[in-house]
Amino acid sequence: MRHLGIREEDIEESFIRSSGPGGQNVNKVATCVMLLHRPTGISVKCQKTRSQGLNRYHARCLLIATFEHRQKEALQKQIAEREKQRRKNRQRPRQLKVRILEHKRRHAEKKMTRQKIQFYKVNSD
Repeated sequence: MRHLGIREEDIEESFIRSSGPGGQNVNKVATCVMLLHRPTGISVKCQKTRSQGLNRYHARCLLIATFEHRQKEALQKQIAEREKQRRKNRQRPRQLKVRILEHKRRHAEKKMTRQKIQFYKVNSD
């Protein structure tokens, strides 16, 4: 947790009743652990086992995994944006420029043929 910058003071821990199998222990004891990391707003809920202590451990592991996943996503997004800018700003080969301009010229000519033909009325006196 220290490696990722997660401090124990930033985590809000609450216990709620679990659901599912577990019998009387689940019904009487609040074994489900819910963690909230206040600075990031990441919320994690764990009710894997019937033991509250074990669920606390699993919830922290889940919080760390979620935190790492979000950091990796942010890093991938930055890298993708940087690559996009790099591709956008790269120099194009001269032949490619010529080809693009030729295509634009042909397309403009094609559009010119689609224009309406104007008829002029000739006065016959």
